[in-house]
Amino acid sequence: MAIDVVIMAAGKGTRMKSSMPKVLHRLGGKALIEHVMDAQATFKPRKTVVITGHEAETVEAALQSHANLQFARQMPQLGTGHAAQQAMPLLADDGCTLILSGDVPLIQSATLQKLIEVCDGKNLALLSLNLQQPTGYGRIIRDAKGVVEAIIEEKDATPDQRLVQEIYTGIMVAPTHLLRHWLNQLDNNNAQKEYYLTDVVKLAVAQNCVVVAHTIDDEAQVAGVNSPAQLAQLERAFQWRQAQSLMEQGVCLIDPARLDIRGQLHCESDVEIDVNCVFEGSVTLGQGVRIGANCWIANAVIGAGTVIQAFTHIDGESKGVQIGSHVSIGPFARLRPGAQLADDVHIGNFVEIKNSSLAKGAKANHLAYVGDSIVGARVNFGAGSITANYDGANKHTTRIEEDVHIGSNCVLVAPVTIGKGGTVGGGSTITKDTLPDQLTVARGKQVSIPNWQRPKKN
Repeated sequence: MAIDVVIMAAGKGTRMKSSMPKVLHRLGGKALIEHVMDAQATFKPRKTVVITGHEAETVEAALQSHANLQFARQMPQLGTGHAAQQAMPLLADDGCTLILSGDVPLIQSATLQKLIEVCDGKNLALLSLNLQQPTGYGRIIRDAKGVVEAIIEEKDATPDQRLVQEIYTGIMVAPTHLLRHWLNQLDNNNAQKEYYLTDVVKLAVAQNCVVVAHTIDDEAQVAGVNSPAQLAQLERAFQWRQAQSLMEQGVCLIDPARLDIRGQLHCESDVEIDVNCVFEGSVTLGQGVRIGANCWIANAVIGAGTVIQAFTHIDGESKGVQIGSHVSIGPFARLRPGAQLADDVHIGNFVEIKNSSLAKGAKANHLAYVGDSIVGARVNFGAGSITANYDGANKHTTRIEEDVHIGSNCVLVAPVTIGKGGTVGGGSTITKDTLPDQLTVARGKQVSIPNWQRPKKN
């Protein structure tokens, strides 16, 4: 049986108090609806239809890269049943339709697969949850034998019905031809004067269709986001799951409650991560890597045995950052896109590397900038020295050949090559290529003026 998916994403999200559409708010570095898209994509649905409404163009533009995706607009928004009606012209009757919410980001693909199995191509299958405090949710109403009879929205529920703790999560699967028939029969005779999707349950029961509720006990998995506070709560739930997964793989987290992964983090064995670290994009940590406290790392590959000390900022963006084995970086270092560090490189405090390669054993231990440069093996780059790579219009390359020593407070004005084994004296401004194995000094002559007096205030 083919599966089509409908994702509700038309709401304004008034309680978010934001101009951004609710489903585009981010959790774990990714839009809420993108989490839902990922969950449903794992079982390869035939077609996915996203229902848009508020800021429809913005939501649709954010999702354009997905395959087998179509949009249906709900204008105006007259309830969840009305939203589902907008998708029906795009769906074929020979399959089943899974209905999801774009603001329920932690739903798991395994749960959806189980619900599809319960549907079995013929039943109306609902995903339900038992809650100690079910206030605000539609209740699953069962008969004396435990058979599902209806879903009652809280505003329409009697006092006795509000005592029911089994709630409907907003997720269902049904044969498409039956769902189409039920949606055509909906009315808005209720407290909110809306067309409720939940009313399809009583219509199914009246027509002798089996209604089955698959119940889970993981509240976070079906929690929706309606306010910044709820978004923050789900962020912590999401991060805790990430942390648990890492620890199950053997990663040592000094405090799993103080970790943020906003992308993909892959760790080899014996990795240790200190507190308050953030990982974005795609990050790989090799065997025995140690990450100090308060580091921010994005789009980087870090080799075995490397130590990233506290307060280091690494961001590869689209070019990425490549770091070899047994490298020492930080504290307070910054690696920008295109930085490539070979094995045994040392990058110290307040050193910035941008679009540059440093060969094995090279060192820039403090207070330096290396940009658009090719640095050879065993080079020592002095404190306060920089490569001046930008002439105001174009970037140029600095080449520092192996075994060079750059003294403190030097400026290497690109394009320039520092010859193999050479030494640049401290305080020099180098504008021409230097010869191998020679000392090069370029600075003004020191002069002391006798009997000079500092000006005094009037």
